[in-house]
Amino acid sequence: MKKYFKNKRVLITGHTGFKGSWLSLLMKSMGAKVLGVSNGLVSKPSNFEILKLKDKIISKKVDIKNFDVLKKMINNFKPDFIFHLAAEAIVKKSYDMPINTWSTNSMGTVNLLEIIRTYKKKTVIVFITSDKVYKNLEINRGYKEADVLGGTDPYSASKSSADIAIQSYISSFLKKKKNIKVGIARAGNVIGGGDWATGRLIPDCIRKWSKKRTVILRNPFSTRPWQHVLDVLRGYIFLAINLKKNKNINGEAFNFGPKIEKNREVIKVVKLMKNHWKEGKWKKSKSKNFFEAKLLHLNSNKSKKYLGWSPLLNLENSIYYTISWYKKFYTDRKNIYNFSLEQINNYLKLKNKVN
Repeated sequence: MKKYFKNKRVLITGHTGFKGSWLSLLMKSMGAKVLGVSNGLVSKPSNFEILKLKDKIISKKVDIKNFDVLKKMINNFKPDFIFHLAAEAIVKKSYDMPINTWSTNSMGTVNLLEIIRTYKKKTVIVFITSDKVYKNLEINRGYKEADVLGGTDPYSASKSSADIAIQSYISSFLKKKKNIKVGIARAGNVIGGGDWATGRLIPDCIRKWSKKRTVILRNPFSTRPWQHVLDVLRGYIFLAINLKKNKNINGEAFNFGPKIEKNREVIKVVKLMKNHWKEGKWKKSKSKNFFEAKLLHLNSNKSKKYLGWSPLLNLENSIYYTISWYKKFYTDRKNIYNFSLEQINNYLKLKNKVN
């Protein structure tokens, strides 16, 4: 993959977030010149701060809802690739701050689309939405890219709205532009070291277990498409590369999900984590929870067929990578940057074929 990104200008929105910080590290390791745009740190601790990425990439504090500032920055930087990750990504926070969730996820995306509409330079843009853009019918089969979009909670509704806006701009404006190649990436329930967001299963467990406390599980029997952050980011990168090479996939959406295994319930993930964190304890919440979909799978056959992508890590290996990172953080934090690079290098040795 390095030959596609070495010395290229890569803009990442939401670079201070969990996925954004790992993508920034990946791009930097490939020799890219990275500009990160974000409205600040999203958690404390922050993976972006832990890895000291502000010393390794260009990092700017910009709200993507600020059209004029964002446009000026893009025009000055002249990116070869754009990865749009900036969003309010926590379901619980979307209930607490619905206006901010809608304005960031929907109108922030529209701002970037409008800037791209008049952009003159050759650029590849990957818009990252979510697995939760699909209207969830609690079905066993994996959702396909052509399935109906929709959402109930403010997070999923705002992300499906953003996805529809992207498709609208592609059909109305962007497909006519020879210099612009656009793809939509849908994935979710990404796990890995460095995630410190509240309201997510693994970070909540780590915070409690590191203090020898019991974690409260909201919905222990809900099923999610858990997958490691490096698997997902590799999918985004494969999409960007193939958009540059293959005009036939321009404007298309692609799912990036794990292989549908027999049991991916919350409780199974917690039990697998306990294999590597022996002191871990949990119990089920007795309080009434806000609405969350209980069954969710993605069909990623399209990504396999057209991009040559499939996940390299199964659930057990994903958990191992994840817990190993947190254990390193708590025992040898000063070397966590090198350990993160080591995880990337070990992962990329598994298989690295692009169609």
